[in-house]
Amino acid sequence: MKNLSIQKQTKGFTLECSTIAPDKSISHRCAMFSLLSDQTSTIQNFLLGEDTLASLSIARQLGASITRDGGNVIITPPKKLTEPDDILDCGNAGTGMRLYAGLLSGIDGAFVLTGDKYLRSRPMNRVAVPLRNIGAKIDGREHGNLAPLSIRGGTLKSFRYHSPIDSAQIKSALILAALQADGTSYYKEDLLSRDHTERMLRGMGANIKMGEDGWIKIEPLKEPLNPLNITVPADPSSGFFFAVAAAITANSKTIIKNVTLNPTRIEAYKVLQKMGANISFVEKENIYEPIGDIEISYNGKLQAVMVDSNIAWLIDELPALSIAMSLAQGRSVVKNAKELRVKESDRIATVLEGLNNCGIETVEHEEGYEIIGGELHKATVNSYGDHRIAMSFAIAGLNCDMQIEDIECIDTSFPNFFDILTEITNIGY
Repeated sequence: MKNLSIQKQTKGFTLECSTIAPDKSISHRCAMFSLLSDQTSTIQNFLLGEDTLASLSIARQLGASITRDGGNVIITPPKKLTEPDDILDCGNAGTGMRLYAGLLSGIDGAFVLTGDKYLRSRPMNRVAVPLRNIGAKIDGREHGNLAPLSIRGGTLKSFRYHSPIDSAQIKSALILAALQADGTSYYKEDLLSRDHTERMLRGMGANIKMGEDGWIKIEPLKEPLNPLNITVPADPSSGFFFAVAAAITANSKTIIKNVTLNPTRIEAYKVLQKMGANISFVEKENIYEPIGDIEISYNGKLQAVMVDSNIAWLIDELPALSIAMSLAQGRSVVKNAKELRVKESDRIATVLEGLNNCGIETVEHEEGYEIIGGELHKATVNSYGDHRIAMSFAIAGLNCDMQIEDIECIDTSFPNFFDILTEITNIGY
């Protein structure tokens, strides 16, 4: 197990992040959605993380021809997706497993999806149950709740499904199934989750419409979709670690270049702005996604904040946001965030354990937590194999020195995180 030590930052910094990891969510979808076309897709700036490369590898196992030159990827789909002769390994990616479950449920053949020990402990019934209800044959451990998942693809029925969970993964899995169903399908969630799937598939020619009543209408495919021709923007959730770094370090500024400004992806920045950080958004283009720069600078001590809405829009950034809360003046409160319990780790428990180790007072609730702002102290924190926990406490180390256990997980989503971190502080292994 590899550990990391971070030294406290003793002076301000100016950081221009032009090499932030490409967006993970969009990269996963590029690998999968290209299989819905009958023409060659061209993807530039594909994320070369372990999880997204796993999604690309699965596409190859399903019959796609793939050539790659660094982050430039060309995917030529087969005339018909083929039944693989081996299991399909999703690595650590819940996105990969859940979306492929939706896609493969409508493909004739037998498929087995697995992942690492952390992914194999995450709940899959949230997609498996609604997929079974429309005709998918899915089984696994705990009656199909835990991977490995066995899928026998076939004919799917159209549906009207109001999801009890606001989740882009569930929505995307059901949309991919709906494209292969025997009629028009409808999907609804109480709060709009990240909408990359709808945007990208519409851009490829899919008939997906959002009604005024909140129901998404999905027509089944009558012919293959147009190919993708996309440059993957930078990932705002990856850039957010360095946004927090600037917000908690006096005389510091971070510019995150060429990042998606999709409103469902920048909510954490809006909260950090509400806490007192200077933040501006500069849009440059808007084709598949709005893309531009985000500028963040220190503006004095942060103020406590209540986070209880738009949770699906910032669920991944809450660990890093919690570091800002730990240094803010007052008591910050997070509510309606039970989804944190079933991420790569139980992020409510792991975040609070780490902050407690740093001397911060917290209160744990089933669906959230409270953080009483104070002073971070030097500590050792276990990441529990969760990349966002590891990176969040690396940023905390800028304020107090930090030892973080089990950091290999960072390579799954942000391979050059350490390269950027060394521009503003000293690190050691």
